[in-house]
Amino acid sequence: MKVNRLKMIIREVVREEIRLGLKEIIGEVSQPKQQVSQPKPKEKVAEKKNYSSNSVLNDVLNETAMGDDWKTLGGGKLDSSRINDVVSQNYGDLVNGESQPAVNPNDPMSQFLNKDYSGVLKKTKDIDDRKHGR
Repeated sequence: MKVNRLKMIIREVVREEIRLGLKEIIGEVSQPKQQVSQPKPKEKVAEKKNYSSNSVLNDVLNETAMGDDWKTLGGGKLDSSRINDVVSQNYGDLVNGESQPAVNPNDPMSQFLNKDYSGVLKKTKDIDDRKHGR
């Protein structure tokens, strides 16, 4: 079989497949879709308050105020009487001196975080002073 004949056969097959695919797509588009309307859940209607001069921030704050999720963060109502619980829960290890190191000391990359760079900073300051004639 010649290469040109094979090309022609492939072209015909591809064209036929495209025609069939287009007919399906056009048929789907021309048929009107039936949309089932679902009732929307009733939302709380609250007056919008002006918390900030920034309109985007205002919208976000009003959305948050309309929701009830923020009222029970931490397993109960958060108010100033529970401040000790919140602070001790989040920062208790810092107060007690039990903080965990942020980097594993056995990690070879930790030397970059724990290295004393004061010499490097002094050298850059000296170079900067010489550059600017100080």
